[in-house]
Amino acid sequence: MADATLIDGKAMAAGLTESIKADTAVLAKHGITPGLAVVIVGEDSASQVYVRNKKRTAESCGFHSVQHSVDRNCSQDELLALIQTLNEDTQIHGILVQLPIPEHLDETTITQSILPAKDVDGFHYENIGKLTAGNLEGTFVPCTPAGCMLMIEEQLGKDLSGLDAVVIGRSNIVGKPMASLLLAANATVTVCHSRTRNLPQVARRADILVAAVGRANMVKGDWVKPGAVVIDVGINRIDVTIDGEAKSKLTGDVQFEEAARTAAAITPVPGGVGPMTIAMLMANTLRAAERTLKGG
Repeated sequence: MADATLIDGKAMAAGLTESIKADTAVLAKHGITPGLAVVIVGEDSASQVYVRNKKRTAESCGFHSVQHSVDRNCSQDELLALIQTLNEDTQIHGILVQLPIPEHLDETTITQSILPAKDVDGFHYENIGKLTAGNLEGTFVPCTPAGCMLMIEEQLGKDLSGLDAVVIGRSNIVGKPMASLLLAANATVTVCHSRTRNLPQVARRADILVAAVGRANMVKGDWVKPGAVVIDVGINRIDVTIDGEAKSKLTGDVQFEEAARTAAAITPVPGGVGPMTIAMLMANTLRAAERTLKGG
């Protein structure tokens, strides 16, 4: 039986969404409805699920929600032209292109073509630069690490002085921005990756352990320091046999049952980081709309 506190991302996201709904209603009195445009290229089934969830949540918040489904064989110029149209659309405050995109399209060119003021995914270099410099108020923070940070703060408070944080994974979407957020909160941060030596040993130092590597059950229970807060960003689909029948199951990067015996608090998969990622996307879109009211 797990001893750790379960960090309920679903419940946290529901609370955040209610707050966003209330703020959206206030904004409506000024004649502004937050507008979110999601662009999906091709028919990737996982991406389709994510986009549906984003659209449903946006509509439940009272947003103007637009989805553009683009053929996977579209040219880069066609996609850039669509993004430019959305950049110029005053009813759209947030734009995101659902990743991954087909290989013939250049991901960097696409993400950097979105106006920084509408870059609610936080992938534009201008927003990344502000985050790295510690300018959290003036930037859009990538949604997954932003959600993770709220979960960590709920357990440990906003000031993480004196705490060791270990981030496993160095992606631009999670690992690097996560490290920047933890540094801004005064944690001592180590970023690990595939070239890190003695990874289990490094992980065992962590008061805060963030796993964002995309390998099912990679982080074992004996990697976890007693009393640590464990944030599992991984979403991996594995095949399991239940009652003699082969089934597909979602699992994280952390061996949950083992880690939960040692950790003070841990996020489940599913129901942990995932719902918070979508809620933070809505929060960023709301902020983008509020900025237009302030004239910036």
